[in-house]
Amino acid sequence: MAAFRNNPLKFLSGLARDYGDVVYYKLGPADVYFVNDPELIREVLVMQDRKFTKSRALQRARVLLGDGLLTSEGSFHMRQRRLVQPAFHRERLMAYSKVMVEYALRTRGRWTPGSTLDVSKEMMQLTLSVVGQTLFSADVEGEAAQVGEALTSVLEMFNMLLLPFSEYMEKLPLPSVKRFERGRKVLDDIIYGMIRERRASGVQDQGDLLSMLLLAKDEDGSGGMSDEQVRDEALTLFLAGHETTANALTWTWYLLSQNPECEARMHAEVDEVLQGREPGWDDLPNLRYTEMVLAESMRIYPPVWGIGRMSTEAVQLGNVEIGPKSIVVVSPYVMHRNAKYFPQPERFDPERWTSEAKKARPQFSYFPFGGGSRLCIGERFAWMEGVLVLASIAQKWKLRLDPAQRVEPQPIITLRTKYGMRMKVEPR
Repeated sequence: MAAFRNNPLKFLSGLARDYGDVVYYKLGPADVYFVNDPELIREVLVMQDRKFTKSRALQRARVLLGDGLLTSEGSFHMRQRRLVQPAFHRERLMAYSKVMVEYALRTRGRWTPGSTLDVSKEMMQLTLSVVGQTLFSADVEGEAAQVGEALTSVLEMFNMLLLPFSEYMEKLPLPSVKRFERGRKVLDDIIYGMIRERRASGVQDQGDLLSMLLLAKDEDGSGGMSDEQVRDEALTLFLAGHETTANALTWTWYLLSQNPECEARMHAEVDEVLQGREPGWDDLPNLRYTEMVLAESMRIYPPVWGIGRMSTEAVQLGNVEIGPKSIVVVSPYVMHRNAKYFPQPERFDPERWTSEAKKARPQFSYFPFGGGSRLCIGERFAWMEGVLVLASIAQKWKLRLDPAQRVEPQPIITLRTKYGMRMKVEPR
């Protein structure tokens, strides 16, 4: 328990190195199986996913997220996913692309040559603004600092929520509990404020996710959502839709700064494709190397570093039988560093993402967005936003790591930068 809590990335990487593809251990009273083989990961996430529920981590996340897409189970999860899915159809994504570029241009326009910025905060503000505008037609740019502080308080609490008996600890007047409650109230006030404003406006459909949630009915025309249900889904997508992408972009800027040849090649592609104009939806197929850069960044620093499931019955995984109520852990962070599929895994190499290279590897050697029925609903949204933001900012600037900056991943639910990411802005 102490080793896992102190450094889960190091702990799980050590298990894979020392014990192989399926490792059994005890975590407190729980039976845990760490699985690090693409075919067995596919069994857990796809082929036998009905034999699993979410792990304790996401069950406990209900304290914040209620019954949103991330935490709900079974038929209710499938119903909610069906209602949300249209927000991510192609036509909607095309409209969202304009907003993504608009906010990326605003961000790059604020920067000045020679200034030093915390790029992790800049990316958080940018992706928060994008998700606020695209999914809720709300300008939340001015609330970015407040949301960021609230989100940090909330995520830090998750370490405590995973402990045995945390259900009782969260009722104590501890400083971390008070910070969590304040953070949750900030987020609730913003989301419920959007819901109240929209209901009061009488505007039925603004073509965004919030409209879909407020107007949602079952196939028989019954069963609209309560404000609480709308809040759970909206908050889940509000947080998941900006936190993970911001982390991916932050790590990408860092990796580009450490690999100037790859950076130069990406700059050359951006210049050739865009010819000085702003990027858009139609440019995405031609920004292939930029997409490969993002893919390689999410290989080394996947925004979601670990995924847990709990078995509801006995499950056969390869030659191992797993009993009911066992925890199964899979880790994109560890799998993505498997030298069998990614030689010299610590090396940043976007060439791993050519079509030929991808076809040569099994599907679940790389799964930054999960898989199966719980594949991230916003995957296409995230790819598009990542590429358009990289292209927009790289047109004008390159970023150089502050020599005093400590770089260390912080695995909470997402893979943040522990000490921020201070970088100097240099004109191209």
